[in-house]
Order: sequence, then C-alpha cells, then structure tokens
Amino acid sequence: MNMIIRLGDIGAHVGDLQRRLYMIGHKVEQTNVYDQSTRAVVRRVQARAGLVVDGIYGPKTEAAVKGQETGRLLRQSALVEAADQLDVDLASVMAVNEVESRGQGFVRDNLPVILFERHIFWRQLVARKIDPRPFAQKYPGVVSQARGGYAGGISEYTRMGVAKSICAPAAFESCSWGLFQIMGFHWESLGFESVESFVDFQRESEDNQLRTFVRFILQDKELHRALKQKKWSTFARLYNGPAYDENLYDVKLARAYKRHIDDMTEAS
Repeated sequence: MNMIIRLGDIGAHVGDLQRRLYMIGHKVEQTNVYDQSTRAVVRRVQARAGLVVDGIYGPKTEAAVKGQETGRLLRQSALVEAADQLDVDLASVMAVNEVESRGQGFVRDNLPVILFERHIFWRQLVARKIDPRPFAQKYPGVVSQARGGYAGGISEYTRMGVAKSICAPAAFESCSWGLFQIMGFHWESLGFESVESFVDFQRESEDNQLRTFVRFILQDKELHRALKQKKWSTFARLYNGPAYDENLYDVKLARAYKRHIDDMTEAS
C-alpha cells in the first residue's frame, strides 16, 4: 500500500489498513472510513516507532507497521530539535515538513532523493572555467542553459552520473537534495567543508536532511522571520518562488499548522 491516507478518506484501501492494524493488535473497527479513532491508532504506531506523529498514513508508517527498518527515516525528536534551533513552535516545523518536504528523503537504500538541474550545471561549469558548450552538444539532457530534461526518481542519478564524468563537484552542486530539496551549491554558506561532505551528510538520514534545512532557514534572515511570525504567504514565496500561490502553498501551510496545533491541544 504505497499511498497517503488522511483523515476523512473513504474506501477499500482504508479498510485494508484497518484490518492490518487489527491483525497486529490494535483495537480498530473496519469501517472503510479513516476516522478519528483510526487516526489515533496510527498516531500511536508512529509514536511507538519514533516517527513523525502526524496521523497521516504513508510509506513510512507502513514500514513501521510491517516491522521494517526505519532508522534513516525522519524522527519526531528531530522535529522537536529543529523547532528549538529555529525558536519556533513545534506545530510550525511540522506544518513546513508536511507541506514543503517531498515526503520521502530516499529513493533507495542510502540514495537521497535528488533532482538534477542542467541549467545550474551549465552555470557551475562556467564558474570553474569549463566550457559547457561541447558537453551540451553531446549531452543536451544534462548540460543546457534551459531548465528541464528531468527523468525523475532513481533516473536522476543516471543524469547526475553523466555530469560527474564531466565535473563531479559541479554535478553535486547542481542537484537539489533530500526531503527539503536544498541545492548542493549552498554547501559553503551552510557551513560544510566541501560539497562532498554536504552530500555525505544527506546520505546518512532524513534527520540530517532536516538539519540541513534548518541551516538553510537560519542563514536567510527574511525567511526565518517569516517562519517565526507565521507569515505563510511570505514564507511560501521566499521558499517556493513567486508562483507559490498557484499551488496554494501558503493556504496548505496555514491549514497544516492549525491541524497540528489542534492535535497538540487535544493531547495536552
């Protein structure tokens, strides 16, 4: 079951989840409705596994239900640590994680989610005094002044592999990495010794990918201020670009924040 199930969802897939939860010892009725009682059970499963406690059932919670390894996955404790470092409430960090992250930080094993940007690779080659034009003629999907050429998923590593054969550091710098899609070329401003050490850090865990995001927020005073003041439209614009409203990022952030605040109020 590689899908996301949220409060209010209805269908046989919800019934399958409820039956699975019942079979491993949880008191849940098979109603085919993802109601508050089912969500409460999922939250207990997440808390027991140390995962993010948001009541949203997805691949990470499924891994916990199946007893699979979850050591690299994002922990609730890492979100608490991030909130402390950013000097914001936990609900704010949970809202940003829900809306702005990719949901999964790894495509396989120790391979973080990446997106290779060919136009950034062109720029990084020029910065290293490497003429990109001959490579653009041979590998237009990897070297170009225009955005695009995306393959998605694990196939992005094929594109990056071609780029590494031209210039490995520039290739690493030209990818966005992990849950929060932080570009590799930020490595120096984020306090890493090299782009290679930045990459190694992303490969270790989703917790590290969150810690990288925290560094990114802290080094941008305007972005940090928007988060602290819960100015969701400003935060979404600065983080996602001027077209943020087309995807309603600010609305999604506000709604997620309210939901997490309500959850915390109920639990207290």
